[in-house]
Parts: sequence; structure tokens; C-alpha cells
Amino acid sequence: MKLFNSSTSFESALKKYFSFRNETLSLDPFAEILESVKKSDFADLLSFFRANTEILENFKYYLQNIFKGKAFNLSLTEANILSENAFIPELKKRILNKVLPPVVNENTIWYMIDNVSLTPKKDLGFFHNLPENEIDELFRLLEISDFIVSPEVKKEMLFSMNILSWRVTGAAMEVEVVRMAPEYRKFDNPFLALQNELEELAADFEKDNQLQLNSKNSRYKQIKIYIEQCLEFVNIAFKNSSKYGISGKINQSLLKIRQQVQRIFEIIQLLVIDEEKDVLLNSKQLVFNILSYKSHRNNISELINDSTRLISHLITNHTAETGTHYITSSRKEYMTMFYKASGGGIIVGALCVLKMLYGYIPGSDFSHAFLYSMNYAMGFVMIYLMGFTLATKQPAMTAATMTKVLAEEGNIKSSSTEFAHLVSKLFRSQFIAFVGNVLLSFPVALLIIYGLDVFFSQNLAIERSDKLLKDLDPFKSKAILHACIAGFYLFISGIISGNIGNNSVFYQIPERIAKNISISRLFGKNFAKGLSKYYAKNWPGIVSNFWFGVFLGATAPVGLFLGLDLDIRHITFAAGNLALGLYGKDFTIDSYTFFISLVTVFLIGFFNFLVSFSLSMFLAFRSRKLNFGQVGELYKGIFKYFLKHPLKFFLPIRSGLDKRADELMSSTKTAKSEEE
Repeated sequence: MKLFNSSTSFESALKKYFSFRNETLSLDPFAEILESVKKSDFADLLSFFRANTEILENFKYYLQNIFKGKAFNLSLTEANILSENAFIPELKKRILNKVLPPVVNENTIWYMIDNVSLTPKKDLGFFHNLPENEIDELFRLLEISDFIVSPEVKKEMLFSMNILSWRVTGAAMEVEVVRMAPEYRKFDNPFLALQNELEELAADFEKDNQLQLNSKNSRYKQIKIYIEQCLEFVNIAFKNSSKYGISGKINQSLLKIRQQVQRIFEIIQLLVIDEEKDVLLNSKQLVFNILSYKSHRNNISELINDSTRLISHLITNHTAETGTHYITSSRKEYMTMFYKASGGGIIVGALCVLKMLYGYIPGSDFSHAFLYSMNYAMGFVMIYLMGFTLATKQPAMTAATMTKVLAEEGNIKSSSTEFAHLVSKLFRSQFIAFVGNVLLSFPVALLIIYGLDVFFSQNLAIERSDKLLKDLDPFKSKAILHACIAGFYLFISGIISGNIGNNSVFYQIPERIAKNISISRLFGKNFAKGLSKYYAKNWPGIVSNFWFGVFLGATAPVGLFLGLDLDIRHITFAAGNLALGLYGKDFTIDSYTFFISLVTVFLIGFFNFLVSFSLSMFLAFRSRKLNFGQVGELYKGIFKYFLKHPLKFFLPIRSGLDKRADELMSSTKTAKSEEE
């Protein structure tokens, strides 16, 4: 399409091209007139057509010529419908289409839209914003107000519905898709029934091309019922994903099936004419639908939103179940959390010393990255398997739990005071976990380095002490940034845990282990069942802790290799490193260094918590289609509750709201057990 003068008025353009019977098939006149009309008062265009009947007749003749024989089934069957059964190929395809639009058959409406409208989304908005009576008059003037009843148009629409039904039936009959909705195994497949009805409708039209549907037509009613059953099939399949898990491919297939079934419904609705006015309404709607489908065809943000929401929901659903164990209710649970965190602090204290010693080993950046990663990874896995707690691992889990509580029907509208009390229980659980980690990691690291000094008669922390203390000064180092990086890794580890849990359910790994013939014969059935339960309970935690350790250990060496000042700061390790720095300096440091280091330890913990909790909360809110504006009153309630009862955010003080908070939590726990 050639460029044209944007200042040209529609009057001059119409006179230029249609003062005579123009036989051209070029789309340039149409494109030029469309651009000029958008910059003018639409009522003026209608007045011009009424006053210049010859130009109007010539323009109608031109439109009939360029639209004659142009198929539009592609716009109904392809536009704004997923074309790939996997997310990544679909994303790549849309990006390529954005950069280099595909070559399209010139004998299609699709091609015409591409070459007439540079911005179909804006053009659609322009026509939507016009008064209804003006659009109606334009359709009547151009004599296209009844094209929906044209046999050629109906034939295209019936053909489009049949194409969609053939495709959707094939996709819905895949074994993995059928497995997602076992409820339908006892019933006739609605997709096959829908396909048969549409084929019979097409056959009826072949016999009588003047066939017209209405809302009381028995075939239309039957098709509508089957469409509803097909959509219910998809809804049940998505709902069952909590029980059976889901893969990215199946998620994409179900989204594609739903889009195709909804498109069939939208097309069949346009074929239903009950009153004379429906002819014009449906004619307009078909035009608007085609423009709407085309304008959204390569929308990348919609693809990402639709394709990732369910997966993120399942990930956060798993982490929410885990997160319930990190919120204490009673004094006994509060102290148990302290003991578990203390155990984690003991192991981290030892890891601090080990990492410092690994730094003395000569080797490449890669070897140091490997040693540091394995040091962290094995330590975190040990903490997990021994039932201890690493405080900063909790936010990623508890954020999903809090969001799941809010997402339960009615909870978001419940008293903000009740939810604020639940938040206070969460906060004090985090607080005591921080305390347990820090109180033990500091003295343990100090005792170990002292023991090594006694055993080897050498203070091994001397060389590293300056750097260790400098790293705890936010004005001399990027301690806060590095704390945020660690918080991001905590968030990622939560995603890994949820993803492994989802995949374990989807691929039925525990069931496969329990029923594996080789394992049963070698070790016995009881061993196989025990291994199955152990895998289901612990494997997601083991994998997420392992990779969390790898991320922490590899960041600094990778940053060094790239020439970037990257590192991580974690509150528990910061406390251990403070002990090593003090011992290396023989406890002879100025008061500023001591106090700034002490404050930074807690600042690091704050940013660890803030980043991981915020990112996890965002993911959880998005997965459950909530927005932060919905819970603005809850935030105010939490702040007011803190001002009234600040000690409840740090100590396990009994309250009359304990029972209601426990009910909110129990609703989150029981939902999963009922599904299982």
C-alpha cells in the first residue's frame, strides 16, 4: 500500500476516485478514504453521500468489486485463536508476525484488512465510538445492511464452524486432555455431538441455501446445548488440574479448545434471525467481530496472561499448602518455630565457616562457584530434611497462603480485623524464625572459628575480616542490592518447589513409584509405598533448596566473570559473617563499624523478606485474578490493628480472634485434602 497525503479530505478523495465508475481492484483508494474519514466528522461523510448519489453509487460498485469472491473464513477460524499447542512456539510465532507480518492469500478479507488498516485496533475503536444510528445509516447507504442473510456469507460462516469443530474434536480426543475430565467418560462426547450437528446443519443448507435459523429452531437449540457442554468440559478440566496437575502443553490445548468453541458460539449467534432488526444488527456484528479478531491476533501480553495464569495458580497452590506450616497459632507452635530456626542457624553458622575456607582454595572462578554452590545446596537440603527452618524461605510460601485465604469465597469481604490478626500471627512467626536463625548462627560460627584457631594455632579469619565487615556496611558496599538479589532467589526457589509439586502430580510420579514392579520385587511393596510417600512429601523441597543453594553460591563468581559487582546477602549468613569478621579483628573494631554491621544484618533480613514476599504475593494475586486495589481496606485494617496491638506482631499473645483466624487457615488446608 503506497503512502498518501494524510491531509487529504474524504470529499476530495471520493471525488478523485469515484466521480466515475472506477474499475480498479487496488486497495489504495479505500485506505486513503478510511484515513481521511477518521480525521473528520462522520456525520459529514453521511451528508456527503446523501448529497452525491452518483459518487455513492460508484463507491458501492468499487466495494462490490474489491470484496467479490474474497473468503473470510480465515478471519473466523485463525484470527485471535492459538495456532500452536505449546507456549514457546506460539510466543515465537507472534513475535515474528509482529516484526515481519506473514504473507497472506490476496483473495481473502484477511489480506484486505492488513492492507487497508495499518492499526485495526484503533480503527475498531473509532467505529465503536460512533453513534449507533450513524453506523446503521452507513450500512444502509452502502446497501450492506442485510449481507448476513446472503447465501455466500452463510456458506462461509457454516464452513468456518465446521473447520473449528473438526479441529476442536481432534484436540479434545487426545488422551491427556480426556484424562483431565474423567467425569465425561460415562457420557457421550459433546465435541463429537457438536460436530455431527454442525455437519447436518451444513447439509441442510446445501439442500436449501435460503435456510434461516431462529432462536426457536430445534437444531440451533441442540447446537447451543452441545457448546455449553463443551465449555463445561474445559472448565472441569481446568478445575481438575489441582488434583491431576497440568503441563504447559495441556494448558495450551485447553485454552485453544475453549477459544475455538467460543468462536463457534459467536458465529452461530450471528446466523440467528428472530426479527427484521436482527439482520442489520448481525451484519454489523460480523464486521466488528472480524476486525476485533484481527486486531488481537498477535497480542503478546494476552498470550502471556492466558497461558501462564493457570500454571502460576497451581504453583502457588502447592506453596500455599506448604505455607500453612509456617504460621504459628499457639505458644507451643511459636517456641517450636524458634527451635527449628535455631537448628537452621546452627547449620548456617557452619556453612559460613566452610565458605570462608573454600575461598582459600586456589582455583578458577568456576571451581569456586561449584564449591560455594554445593556448600549452600547441601546445607539447605540438610536443614530441610532435618526439619529445621531457614527463616527467609518462609515468605515465598506464606504469601501464597495469605492470597489463597483471601481468594476463598467471601474471605475478601470478611472483617479486615480478622485478617489483620492472621497477618500478626504470620509476622510473629517470621520474627521468631529470624531470631532463631540469627541467635544461633552468630555463636556457632564464632565457636567453630575459635575451635579451628585452637586446633591449628592460627586465626583463619584474619585475611577475610576486612571484606566481611565491609560487606556489612551499606555505605561502602551494595549490601541492600545484594539482599534484594537473595530475596529474588528465594522467590524463584518457591516457584521451583511449586512447579516440581505440580509436575509430580501431573506425571503421577508417586503412583509410578508405588506400583513399580522392579522396585517392589527388589525391595518389597512396603518399601515402594514408603518411597512413594517420601517422594511426594519431600522431593519438591529438596529440589528447591538445592537450586536455591546453587543460585546463592554461583552469583558472586558469575558476577566476577562478567565484570559485575553481583553477590548475595542473607540475614542468617550475614550474622555468621559478622562473627567471623569480629574474630578476625580480635574484637577490636570501632563502635561505628560494630553498630552499622549489626543494623545491616537486620536490614538485610528486611529486604530478603520484602522482595521474596512481594514477588510471591504478586504472583499469587495474579494467579487468582485478584488485584491489590481489592484489598486496600485490608491493608488499612492491618495497620490499625498493629497500632492497637503491636506486641501481637512479635509475641504469641492470646486473642479472641484466634479461633476465626484458625478457621481461615483451615479452609485453605481442607480444600486440598478434599480434592485429593
